[in-house]
Amino acid sequence: MADDRQAMFARLVAEAAACLRCPRMAQRAAVLSSRNGTLTPRVLFVAEAPGRQGADRTRVPMVGDRSGVAFEALLTGVGLTRADIFITNAVLCSPRSATGANRPPLRSEARNCSGFLERTLQLLDPPVVAALGATALAALGGLGAHGLALGSSAGTLVEWRGRLLVPLYHPSPQVLVSRRSLAQQSRDWSAVRAALEAAGAF
Repeated sequence: MADDRQAMFARLVAEAAACLRCPRMAQRAAVLSSRNGTLTPRVLFVAEAPGRQGADRTRVPMVGDRSGVAFEALLTGVGLTRADIFITNAVLCSPRSATGANRPPLRSEARNCSGFLERTLQLLDPPVVAALGATALAALGGLGAHGLALGSSAGTLVEWRGRLLVPLYHPSPQVLVSRRSLAQQSRDWSAVRAALEAAGAF
């Protein structure tokens, strides 16, 4: 079974690497590989898209920028390590503006990537899924309705498609300063620990 999972994941990685569905990102490389995490994760984290200074440069989600530093602190705070998790994105390539700066992914880009997200979810079959930000939460809603809005649901846990879903704010510098401090996000993340305990996965 482990060998089958490895083989299926290798095919998924190869297909993502060859994907040219988004014209604006045709020159960008998908961030999906064994470096994203374990194929038997306790938690599957879904973020927005690889950042220019972070995952698009390091090829590892949430590594190499200030969002990654905050993510590591929050992860450690609930007793998890990178070895326990898998991290992917609603959009696997790095969306850029005309000037080369990060930009939010388009809805069409998220739709184009939805098949990769669905297959990742099915293949890894995690007991807990955590959405990092509104874009990730919407992408998961496209796979199966959950009726959640980030502003009213952050830090809660709900049953979704046979597992537990935890909506969380993205730990980006902008969000930490203007919308949800690290202390507030730490409180939200306690729901990740509660979800794992409820699923018997801690």
